[in-house]
This record gives sequence, structure tokens and C-alpha cells, in this order.
Amino acid sequence: MPSFSLAALTVLELAPPALVDVAAACGYEHVGIRLLPATPGGVAYLLMEDEPSLKETLARLGATGVTVADLEVVALRPETDIADFSALFETGARLGAKHILVAAYDPVLDRFADRFATFCEAAAPFGLSADLEFMPWTAVPDLATAWRIVEKVGKANAGVLVDAMHFDRSGSSIGDLGKIPTDRLHYWQLCDGPAERPATTEAMMLAARTERMFPGEGGIDLVGLARAMPAGTTISIEVPTLELAKTMDARPRAQRALDAARRVIAAA
Repeated sequence: MPSFSLAALTVLELAPPALVDVAAACGYEHVGIRLLPATPGGVAYLLMEDEPSLKETLARLGATGVTVADLEVVALRPETDIADFSALFETGARLGAKHILVAAYDPVLDRFADRFATFCEAAAPFGLSADLEFMPWTAVPDLATAWRIVEKVGKANAGVLVDAMHFDRSGSSIGDLGKIPTDRLHYWQLCDGPAERPATTEAMMLAARTERMFPGEGGIDLVGLARAMPAGTTISIEVPTLELAKTMDARPRAQRALDAARRVIAAA
């Protein structure tokens, strides 16, 4: 069986120490920590600038045995300076993190690829992989484009991050997935959504960021996707449910997500 990670977005109201405690209580092996906002002004926990919170997080990790799978979110834009991520890398190494989620917000893909390569080089000494997440509204909209870039940069720690919702909404295929070497798929994200795809990009973005479905409760072929992913790969369960969060606390939502994910993987 693979190991499971509680993604930050599933319970984004929780600061990292509480995130670790909830993950441990539910039975997750790992967590993902959002150290940088996904969008300007978005929620993030800047442990790089908050030593007391970082130490508290490290204490909770040590006490529970939970480990950090990934850090979020590095958005590479035309103006991004890779030198600005030095504190992120250092904090990631202190946390024992394995991966960094990278998103492409540069429409010039050759320039993005060059910057991504530099980012991979900078992250490598800290034991961190750089995992390019394709999303239909970004400059890297699908699996084929993501793999083309990762293959082009040729860095040992570069990977492709498959999110079940983005995989489905981008029209990517199991055939495309089969072309990617398994050592480039470091971890993947599991969630569900309606079989009918949103009609607009705006609706797609809103659903992905705020309202997903628990695994197995929607119409995405998660069993097929799970069968195509490398066995034993860490699965990050990313299920933001903004409306449900108004009436249900973080722990029962995280537990429901994990129980649902286990059922999907068992079926696969």
C-alpha cells in the first residue's frame, strides 16, 4: 500500500503544528505544508520568517512520527528570482521535506524551462525534488507539456506532479502517463470531482481551489489513474471543501478524505 499525505489545501485553516497533529490522529504518514501562497494574498504559513512556529512544527513532527512530503507553492513567473527561494530551501531541509510543488506562470515556455532548470539546481543540495504541476489555466496546461519540459531540463530532481482533477480536466490520458519514467513521478494528488467538466476556466479554477469531492464520490476515473501510477508512490490527498468546512471541523474532514482514498486504492 502507498503512504498518504494530508495536503495543506484540504485543511488550510490549520497552521502547520495543528496540521501535523490532525494528520497523526487520522492515520496519515505525511503532510504537505503551504509555505508560500498559491495566489497573491492567499493563505500561507511563512515558517521561513517565524522561528517559534517552525520549532513548534518540528516538535510535533518529532512527537508524532509524521514526516513532510511536500512544500507549496512555488509559482515561477517572468520576474521570479530563484535566489529569493534560499530561505524556503533551508526551511524545507530543516523540516525534512522531500518535494516542492512548482507551478508555471510564464507564457514563454523556453524561458520558463530555463528558470525551472535553475530552480531544480538550487533545490538539489537540500535534498528537494522540484515537481511541476500541470493545470489547465497555467502555461503548462497538461501532462504532455509538463513531461516535455521535465525531459528537456534533464535535472535529476525534476518531476511531474499529477493531480487527479487537473489530469481529468486537461484531457490528459493514461497513455500519456505511460510514457513517463516512474522515477519522474515522485508523488501524486488524489481528489474527485463531477464527471461533467466545468464550462469555463473560471469555474474550473474555483472548483479546484475551493470545492472538490472526496475520492470515489465523483465521476473521475480514479481507479484507472491509481492503477497507472507507480506502486508505492506517496499519495497527497487534496480535497478542499469550503462549504463543508463551515459546518465540519478539520479533523473529521481529513479523516473522511483518508478513508475515501483508502477505498479507492483498495479498489485499484
